Amino acid sequence: MIVPLKTAIVIPALDEAETIRTIAQRAVVIADVVIVVDDGSIDGTSAALADVPVTLIRHEHNLGKAASLWDGMQAALAAGADVIVTMDGDGQHAVDDVTRLLRALAAHPRTFAIGARVRCHGPMPKSRRFANRFADFWISWAAGHRVLDSQSGQRAYPAALLRALDLPHDPSRGFTFESEVVIEAARQGYSTVAVPIDAVYLHAGRPSHFRLWRDTGRIAGMIAGRLVRSGFYVPGLVESLRRGAVIHDPTIDVAAVDEEFEDRASHAHGGE
Repeated sequence: MIVPLKTAIVIPALDEAETIRTIAQRAVVIADVVIVVDDGSIDGTSAALADVPVTLIRHEHNLGKAASLWDGMQAALAAGADVIVTMDGDGQHAVDDVTRLLRALAAHPRTFAIGARVRCHGPMPKSRRFANRFADFWISWAAGHRVLDSQSGQRAYPAALLRALDLPHDPSRGFTFESEVVIEAARQGYSTVAVPIDAVYLHAGRPSHFRLWRDTGRIAGMIAGRLVRSGFYVPGLVESLRRGAVIHDPTIDVAAVDEEFEDRASHAHGGE
């Protein structure tokens, strides 16, 4: 007999009053547990969730995305979740894509699934596209396998992986945390499977909390430190270039995605 897996959705939120209620209402329909971490919002984010059956964690002060994800993940593990899905609270991730991530996770053992924004790059802000091009190549090198959209916040993790991780999650980690998860997961024997999604950038939502130079610099510093400590991990570079990404979508043109990765690698080195 197949025992159904208990699924939790974790949503970090900072000043997401305009979008969080709709997202949470959709999430509770498909997940056993929905955990929203209000990271010191001042716009009424928590109040917007009144009467929505979610577990609400409230940070009195802004602690950053890393701390929000960590606290939400730990709460999900404590609730007995077998799979933990993360997604942003600003509406750029479609709740309907969660089931696709879960199917990818089931089909590919010893992986975690990333909702990779490779189907439509048009709406993506230039700052985020730059950060993704920069990060994907270097994180793939450090992880030892090709990673698509290493900066995506829509992911599905097996609980066993998250229980094995012990990563810093203080305010300075912010947007480096999810990148570091990819690298540390590889050390634990887990790779990534990409699930192509469309990114949605809503005009009504608040501006991105991502700061191009500050956060890209922090990600670069984290990756550089890991590569230096590993002796620059040449086998990881070779492997990340030799094999294509694992993509769970029969309709995607894998060759085109690989070509995009090579283009990102060229940009990461400063070429055209």
